Amino acid sequence: MYSSAGKTLVKDITEHVSILADRVHTVRATKPRLLVALAGAPGSGKSTLASELSRRLSVQKCPNVVVPMDGFHLDNSVLEQHGLLARKGAPETFDAAGFIRIVDALRRRDNVVAPTFDRTRDIAIAGAIHVPPECPVVILEGNHLLFDEPPWSVLAEAWDISARIDVPLPEIRARLIQRWLNLNLSRAAATRRAESNDIPNAKRIIQKPLPAEFTLTFN
Repeated sequence: MYSSAGKTLVKDITEHVSILADRVHTVRATKPRLLVALAGAPGSGKSTLASELSRRLSVQKCPNVVVPMDGFHLDNSVLEQHGLLARKGAPETFDAAGFIRIVDALRRRDNVVAPTFDRTRDIAIAGAIHVPPECPVVILEGNHLLFDEPPWSVLAEAWDISARIDVPLPEIRARLIQRWLNLNLSRAAATRRAESNDIPNAKRIIQKPLPAEFTLTFN
């Protein structure tokens, strides 16, 4: 059985997808439902990796659904009421209890409906993702899936396969600025947005990791 616990794998995304897909097929032989966690700081490439892994598994005739943690962002109106709008993306700006309940329901193989997040409109969209009981693989991706702060830390025991994407902070900074540029902010506004909120959030995640089966870095 292939295992890479405690090791760091330095490869490109295609190789990482191959490693994770192989691991899914190995573990799937012993369980009717797998929860695969892809964790990392904002801008580390979680969504891209989740999408590529999902595509690969689908090609390999392995049904799967991707559930992003970002769907559990609290609405801006709620964040504003609590003085947290400027900290959006920090652990306390998510519906952690709601996400944990969804993970528990996925483990039980309930019929689950989950939200997603529209980054362009900056809103969560309820009821956008359906995970039927017979779906064998659920890929969850998000900042705090392997984060050593309560209540998030309880999630670590839920994952059948876990991977952390490890990207150097200067690269994360560049990616986060580009993310805001892609949403039509000016260079100054994009830099300010990244440095005032996104990068502090990234540092907090990087400083409090829980163990992962795979730690993925890129060439």
